[in-house]
Amino acid sequence: MPRPIRASIDLEALRHNYLVARSRAGQARAFAVVKANAYGHGLTQAIRALGPVADGFALLDLAEARALREAGLDQPIALLEGFFEPADLATVVELGLTPTIHNEGQLTMLEQAGLATPIDVMLKINSGMNRLGFSGATFGAALARLRALACVRQITLMTHFARADDEVGIATQMARFRTLTSGLGLPLSLANSAALLRFPEATGDLVRPGIMLYGGSPMPDLSSAEDLGLKPVMTLSSEIIAVQVLAAGERVGYGGTFEAPGPMRIGVVACGYADGYPRHAPTGTPILVGGRRTRTLGRVSMDMLACDLTHLEEAGVGSPVTLWGRGLAADEVATAAGTISYELFCALAARVPVSVLGG
Repeated sequence: MPRPIRASIDLEALRHNYLVARSRAGQARAFAVVKANAYGHGLTQAIRALGPVADGFALLDLAEARALREAGLDQPIALLEGFFEPADLATVVELGLTPTIHNEGQLTMLEQAGLATPIDVMLKINSGMNRLGFSGATFGAALARLRALACVRQITLMTHFARADDEVGIATQMARFRTLTSGLGLPLSLANSAALLRFPEATGDLVRPGIMLYGGSPMPDLSSAEDLGLKPVMTLSSEIIAVQVLAAGERVGYGGTFEAPGPMRIGVVACGYADGYPRHAPTGTPILVGGRRTRTLGRVSMDMLACDLTHLEEAGVGSPVTLWGRGLAADEVATAAGTISYELFCALAARVPVSVLGG
């Protein structure tokens, strides 16, 4: 039989979370962000769950966009990083994509392409994140150049918030964006998951929910996913494959970083960093064994990790283990490991079998 580790993807939960996002969006359209293989959940699964309900999609890769079209989806598809070379524009036209224009080179490529078929574009403004987009000094000229092109149909103005998920918020970036876009009469796209959930003033005309679709809170320090009405989509589970009995002073795992303070029972779980579990997760990271909470012990190995069974007398070889998902929020595990649920989801290894729940 195969190793007992597996990931399950709950399509009904994914659809539920999208509908939560859309309900927060009011009259705005909600484009489901499915980049990075739908945050590690599988693009095919995302298509099945969201195809019937999503207003549109947002991603990075032309190959992923083609997969959506070949699945029969006809909703708008935004390319969040736009195109990278002139040849990409033929595919943009073929698939009816909406590229983001965020730099001078893309503008020039579009001007020189001589496209016979008009396309929609998103013009990105750098309002303070300093990642992608035109600055306040260059935005006006970029917009004028796009408006002069016969091949450009609809222009949506967009930005991305750096701190929508913390106490600083979006006020400074919103003020810069409004100063640049006021009176232009063009549709606006601002809100990621955190902004959509926290700042109604950032809704605009098109929102781009990402992590919330997959049951992660975009601001776990402020609100849990459960508090936000979100359901876990990915559950990573395994089993106990060995039990060891320790005396006081014995150590666990590579480097012996955990020392037993007294007699203990520990379980060895078939899950390690080669499966996508974070190697840097410290002793004390939460885990469920037989539905009951316990903690990891020592360093995570490539294929295994250890957990405390001392207070779980009924647990033994074959006991089910939940690493994250139903019953144990990925955000809680991520926080204990000093990371974010995005990374947990995206790191799921190809060797982990995936099953799909719902339709």
